[in-house]
Amino acid sequence: MRRGVDVIVWINGAFGAGKTSTARELAGILPDGTLFDPELIADALRVLLPAKRLAEVSDHQDLPSWRRLVVDTAAALLGELGGVLVVPMTLLRQEYRDEVFGGLAARRIAVRHVLLAPAETILRERIATREEPGAPPEADLRARQWAYEHLPAYRQALGWLSADAHVIDNGVLTPRETAERIAEAVRTETAPVCDIVQTPEPTRETVAAGVLLFDERDRVLLVDPTYKAGWEFPGGVVEAGEAPARAGVREVAEELGLVLDRTPDLLVIDWEPPQPPGYGGLRLLFDGGRLSDAAAARLRLPGPELRAWRFVTEDEAADLLPRHRYERLRGALRARERGRPLYLEAGAPVG
Repeated sequence: MRRGVDVIVWINGAFGAGKTSTARELAGILPDGTLFDPELIADALRVLLPAKRLAEVSDHQDLPSWRRLVVDTAAALLGELGGVLVVPMTLLRQEYRDEVFGGLAARRIAVRHVLLAPAETILRERIATREEPGAPPEADLRARQWAYEHLPAYRQALGWLSADAHVIDNGVLTPRETAERIAEAVRTETAPVCDIVQTPEPTRETVAAGVLLFDERDRVLLVDPTYKAGWEFPGGVVEAGEAPARAGVREVAEELGLVLDRTPDLLVIDWEPPQPPGYGGLRLLFDGGRLSDAAAARLRLPGPELRAWRFVTEDEAADLLPRHRYERLRGALRARERGRPLYLEAGAPVG
């Protein structure tokens, strides 16, 4: 029988921080606590995926299937058991944190993010003595070397991690004492629920409206959502009974604090085919016009939804946007040059 509110306690930290041992203790302390180690997903993918695909990535977290399955498995476990899911997993890339936590938020699953942050000298001492039960010495050596190599990435990520998570210095704490600290932080809500937008998962095709805004150098504005990977255009899903152009105007006001004084012109209609688990649908881009430098300086971002905005050239956008969004942008820019809208399918002009 399910009791209480379903929640995930995500224990982050560098390799050697004591995440797994702490998570085992915490799952026993918290009422209805269950341990879920996403390393199990990685182990399964090493068996299921062809060697050629595995050789293309240096870390299993770089596999989109791993990130998707972590979200789906966590949601399935909570649907089956309820309670608290304790997840010990290092997440050092902010875009992966966005994708995973955003996917959980879309399923209405609250995440309390905890960072174990002992001093680096202690991390190095723990790595140096780390041994896997039953593993041959050469495997332990490889694991230690791998952990050492990830310390620079951990140092680089500490800025956003410290701002995002509830930080616990467990350098002199046992796993049990660390788990008790976390349990108290969860109980008192000192470790708050992650402030990330909850965008419901679509159940059918959707219509979305984006608005392109340009600066005085004719660069286009992109935004960086906190709830999914990759940069985007200002905009969002059209609500029931809402005109697409008005939806674009509404989203620009909500996301950037910018009130457009006219209905924007249509640039492209792009049919996005379904790509499971996504449903696809119609994607419209409108021309919101050119912003003065003064107007651009007044743009404001809502913290839970967008992390950053920037004006970029078409070439720069190719490195920021997922392929299908970049093709849509290219079509919109061509339509803007020609003064007439284009119809696209999967980003390619038709007719």
